[in-house]
Amino acid sequence: MPDPEIIAHRGASRERPENTLAAFSRALELRADAIELDLHLSADGMLFVHHDAIPHEAPRPELAGRAIPSMTVEELRTFRVGGEPIPTLVEVFACVGRTMRVYCELKGTGTADPTCALLSGLNGHSFAVHSFDHRMVARSRKLASGIPRGVLETSYHLDPGASLASVDGRDLWQYAELIDLALVTAIHARGGRVIAWTVDHADEMFRLMELGVDGLCTNDVSLANQVLGR
Repeated sequence: MPDPEIIAHRGASRERPENTLAAFSRALELRADAIELDLHLSADGMLFVHHDAIPHEAPRPELAGRAIPSMTVEELRTFRVGGEPIPTLVEVFACVGRTMRVYCELKGTGTADPTCALLSGLNGHSFAVHSFDHRMVARSRKLASGIPRGVLETSYHLDPGASLASVDGRDLWQYAELIDLALVTAIHARGGRVIAWTVDHADEMFRLMELGVDGLCTNDVSLANQVLGR
């Protein structure tokens, strides 16, 4: 059975502040196969990489409690996550280069269009999009059908591949505890891939490897390397 892809969840977030260039650089150093990140769109149209819509620890009182879509690039540049700036998606690609796949979660409303436009203009990079909001994944299919797509799930559907089929997707991002052999078999039968999230314990990594999952999304890249014998 081939080794699953090691996907650094928000970068090497066990060791560095999540969704920062420091975390992505560390994932690169640890030789993760890929990184996963979250996208929001600023008021002036720049894609920023951050999990929550409202950043914490505002640098100025007037920015406290404001969501990323309401702020400009200049305002967002003043925020820090564990001492690190909030990066743009362009900066992340410049950081990791062409050596790592970048999985882009369409987190914020309206991120499908600018993300597809940016990705479509990249040459030599490996990337894909996914989201809990399957409507944005469907939108991505309409905008750029060549970009691989995935859907995030926390439920175990009666037909495990139904949501993936609805967007003609490749990757089922499934909550790890719900993954079993029947689900993996069903997704593989339709030519899809199963990515388990988020997996930070060795025994769970071993279990999922034995089931034949295609990717392990983890905060602990070092542990995943040990489990896979890298």
